[in-house]
Amino acid sequence: MTIMETYIKPPRTGIEAFELMPEGTLCQLINDNLIMSPAPSPDHQSVSGIIYEQISGFVRKNKLGKVFYSPIDVYLNNTNVYQPDIVFVSNDNLSIIDWKKGIMAAPDLVVEILSKGNKNYDLNKKKPVYESCAVKEYWVVDPETKWCEGFILENGTYKSSGEGNGQLTIHVFNLPVSF
Repeated sequence: MTIMETYIKPPRTGIEAFELMPEGTLCQLINDNLIMSPAPSPDHQSVSGIIYEQISGFVRKNKLGKVFYSPIDVYLNNTNVYQPDIVFVSNDNLSIIDWKKGIMAAPDLVVEILSKGNKNYDLNKKKPVYESCAVKEYWVVDPETKWCEGFILENGTYKSSGEGNGQLTIHVFNLPVSF
C-alpha cells in the first residue's frame, strides 16, 4: 500500500463528491448526481439582481431575516444540494444557516431564474424536492419572456399562487416585485 492510498480515498456518495468541489464551483447535487453549469447569462443576472434588490431591501428594512443570492449551497437532504438564485431565511429559521458551509435545511423562500440549460431541472426535478423538503414558497422566473409562477406550500403540497408577466408577489411577506 502506498502513502497515497493510505491518505486519499475516493468519495463514496454524491454528497461526498460535492463537498470536494472547490468553493465557488457552479455545481449542484440533484438527485445524487453532480450537475455543473456555465455562469448565468447577463439577462439572467440582470433579472436576478433586480428581484434580489427588491426582496433584500424589504427584508433589511423590516428586519425579517436574511436574503442570499447564488451561488450559495442549500443542503436539502443527503442527495440534493442546490444553488438557487435567491434564498430567504426568516428570523425564526436563522439556525439553519451554517456560516461556513451554507444553508442546512429548507429556506422559507426560493427563487429560481430559468436559463436554457436549467429549465428542466428547475421546473421538473427541483420543484418536487423543494416541496418534499418543505420550502414554504417557490418561484420560477423566465427572464426572456418575463413569465413567472409561484407555489405556496399548503398541507405538504405546492399550490400555484398564480402566474405573472414581469411581476410577482412574494407571499411570505406580501411583497409585490417587478422585473
